[in-house]
Amino acid sequence: MSENKKLKKSVSIACWTAGAAITAFALVLCFIAMPYKPRDISGILSVRGLFLVAGLLLVAFGFYFYPTIKHRGIINVLFLLPILIPFTLTILVPFVLGVFYSFTDWDGSYVTKFVGFANYTSFFKAPDYINSIVMTFTFSIINIVVVNVVAFALSLLVTQKLKGKDIYRAAYFVPNLIGGIVLGYVWQFVFNYFFVSIANNVGMENPQSLLVSTNGAIAAMIIVSTWQYAGYIMMIYVTALQGIPTSVIEASVIDGADGWRRMISIIVPMISHAFTICIFLTLVNSFKQFDLNLSLTNGGPSKMFMGRAINGTELQALNIYKTAITRNKWALGQAKSVVFFIILAIVSMLQVSFSKRHEEEA
Repeated sequence: MSENKKLKKSVSIACWTAGAAITAFALVLCFIAMPYKPRDISGILSVRGLFLVAGLLLVAFGFYFYPTIKHRGIINVLFLLPILIPFTLTILVPFVLGVFYSFTDWDGSYVTKFVGFANYTSFFKAPDYINSIVMTFTFSIINIVVVNVVAFALSLLVTQKLKGKDIYRAAYFVPNLIGGIVLGYVWQFVFNYFFVSIANNVGMENPQSLLVSTNGAIAAMIIVSTWQYAGYIMMIYVTALQGIPTSVIEASVIDGADGWRRMISIIVPMISHAFTICIFLTLVNSFKQFDLNLSLTNGGPSKMFMGRAINGTELQALNIYKTAITRNKWALGQAKSVVFFIILAIVSMLQVSFSKRHEEEA
């Protein structure tokens, strides 16, 4: 029995060693791939993904064969590999590579040198990037408030004793199923032609679309975002409201509490966890807004900012996209993405911490 354990232990160590070496080799290939032309080492570069998968599998087999009393726990972890491996390959590895590229002169194909923090220092002086940060925070704050207020109001409506309330719930949720790109182009037509035509028919002089001014375009984005997303957030509030015991509501009615007092003293405190979740979801969705921004306004209209003409409604995600894809400045766009990730992580953690503190107090 001891000989069998020694053999399994030797096999495990061998698998770990080989797996770690092959995984490291594959990651090194990913990092050094850019400075070389494809014809130089095209054969080995084309299979670096296979090396990475093979290395991870060997490490997994090492855990499987290792003799330990916690073998069952190891097996349970191995069953997670179909999720962990794709997550590693599509999220963790690209993120690490992205941070690496942000310190280079990467052009999407090659890396020739490290530039340090040059990419980071350059865009903080750019008016278009500073404006994108300001507009992102402005849009996010207003959008979070409007979406949650509308969603909460709708949830109160569809939890009342109404005929066909299930139909209302479905109708309010349906816009969330429409893609942001399609939604943006549809509402662009609505703002530019439908509303303007109605204004002409009712006798308004020289009616203009909301999209012709920066403030109007931001308002239009908030309207469309609310129309699309409020139904989804509403369903979370509906679930929370249905979890409130009816006995509590009935007792408050007997005690003489009116509707507003029940709302402030009972309903809101009892669904505070739902507010934490919904505010977090709308915060992340607002900060990451891209498809609607692209299709509805494409960053326009123009305005003067810091002495330069820039796109007035260009949010951070769209600014990063245009930097990397349109202007072909991939390293600069990657550096902006890293900063965007840090900003979003900090804001999200502060929001969750603040909401949790108030949830405990309630």
